[in-house]
Amino acid sequence: MKTDSIFYQLFQNFPSIFFELIGESAVTDEIYKFSSVEIKQTAFRIDGIFLPDVDFVNQLIYFVEVQFQLDPRFYSRFFSEIFLYFRQYDLPNDWRAVVLYPQRSLEPPLPIQYRGLLLTEQIQRVYLDELGDNTNSSLGVGVVQLVVESEETAVASARKLIDKARQELADELTQGKIIELIETIVFYKFPQKNRQEIAAMFGLSELKQTRVYQEIKEETLLETVPRLLAMGLTVEQIAEALSLSVEQVQQAATKQTSD
Repeated sequence: MKTDSIFYQLFQNFPSIFFELIGESAVTDEIYKFSSVEIKQTAFRIDGIFLPDVDFVNQLIYFVEVQFQLDPRFYSRFFSEIFLYFRQYDLPNDWRAVVLYPQRSLEPPLPIQYRGLLLTEQIQRVYLDELGDNTNSSLGVGVVQLVVESEETAVASARKLIDKARQELADELTQGKIIELIETIVFYKFPQKNRQEIAAMFGLSELKQTRVYQEIKEETLLETVPRLLAMGLTVEQIAEALSLSVEQVQQAATKQTSD
């Protein structure tokens, strides 16, 4: 599952969810900008940084890492990235490092050289499977929990989250973004199934309005192109019948030939 991509989309579009996860719900997320940062002249890239506007020098810089696999050298790398960042960018702000683990068992031992950092508030670990029952969670926390939800319950949880989004979010644009993100998480959780199968599992009327549904619809139509060509229809006739462009039909025909 593409967890880095999921969390990047999540925090970039809904920064308030991050602050809720770390217990800082009162933080005004409007003053922060979330981005992924590459450290120059190294092979390091920090998953994400919540950087406050320059006028807010008293606000913390948050370094975020999503760690979904066991890496014995993780902390050494993560702290190196942070200290190199401050070497390259002369900023006056204090900082905090936040690590998101799917479960506690994937956290490696902390090297003794960095033990002092854990005695401060500068390192915070969040274990997603310990956030509690998502039935009682906020919408944002519920979406994060969906990432680590089992396949057996993921679709049902997704339906509930979409219902919650429709009830709680009055702004249609925000509502659409969160629904699309929920839908994307579900698609990533079932890599062995094709899009049509997942769409059938989802069984949501909202799905018809989403970008991924439109991709599914287009993909299904393109799969009919070879059969229509075999029946003797021209590319132009197929494009008109399926409401596709001539270029899309030609690409589908080329793909059939190459396969």
